[in-house]
Amino acid sequence: MALDKKELAKALSETGYVADEGLATALVLTELLKRPLLLEGEAGVGKTEVAKALADLYDTNLIRLQCYEGLDRSDAIYEWNYQRQLLAIKAHEGSGESADEVEDAVFSEKYLLERPLLAAIRQDKAPVLLIDEIDRADEEFEAFLLEILSDFQVSIPEMGTIAARSIPKVVLTSNGTRELSDALRRRCLYHYVDYPAPDREARILMSRVEGLDTALALQIAELMAKLRKEDLAKVPGVAETIDWAAALVGLGTKNLQEDQDLVFETLGCVLKTREDQARVTREVTDRLLGKVA
Repeated sequence: MALDKKELAKALSETGYVADEGLATALVLTELLKRPLLLEGEAGVGKTEVAKALADLYDTNLIRLQCYEGLDRSDAIYEWNYQRQLLAIKAHEGSGESADEVEDAVFSEKYLLERPLLAAIRQDKAPVLLIDEIDRADEEFEAFLLEILSDFQVSIPEMGTIAARSIPKVVLTSNGTRELSDALRRRCLYHYVDYPAPDREARILMSRVEGLDTALALQIAELMAKLRKEDLAKVPGVAETIDWAAALVGLGTKNLQEDQDLVFETLGCVLKTREDQARVTREVTDRLLGKVA
């Protein structure tokens, strides 16, 4: 029986992922309709972590295809181990076998190199297939991917069509570096993942940072919310908040208001460019801390 959104959110929180109501609803619908889920949002908001949490939740494999410019079929689906095939052909020389028999021998499972998309449809138990940063791939690859997501089968000329043993749970992520095609968007359910509200980010911190109390977690989350509204070149994500919280706890911080020097000195955990560190001066830090409960 499928989980409702409250049950799913609770189950995800037990894996360490704190989902908001909108994401929980999208995940329920994805399971109900058996459709891929496209997660869009800024880098660092936790899109990739959704797929990892789902794999933990369903106790299944996570198969990841990291997209990049120039990604092609051989990188995504399969390719042949040409070196081993050449060695095998030489080994068959003088054996008396026909050309067809040699071809059947070298174009066999033994010489097939499985890539993420092929691996995902050959699992006995449905895995979670993460197609990460699809916006970095070319439009040509995006069109090809639509065929895979529609039929969940792969055609290998030398071996025939390989149909899925199980249908993977598909999560696509995009940072919005280019516009995705209408065809891909129609094929998927959609959810925009924004930076978490302070109360939710505090709960995320509590689940990830050992020894962090509720009051300090909320202070850090509120400060991060204020910091993200500054004119920054690289807005810090949730991962940076987790690192910063762990650093502050490790250094013995109990209250940000009482440890303002340490807060400023550890901003390198969240500000990752020279320009941003220069922009967030001690005066700016003190101003932001003045608005934190």
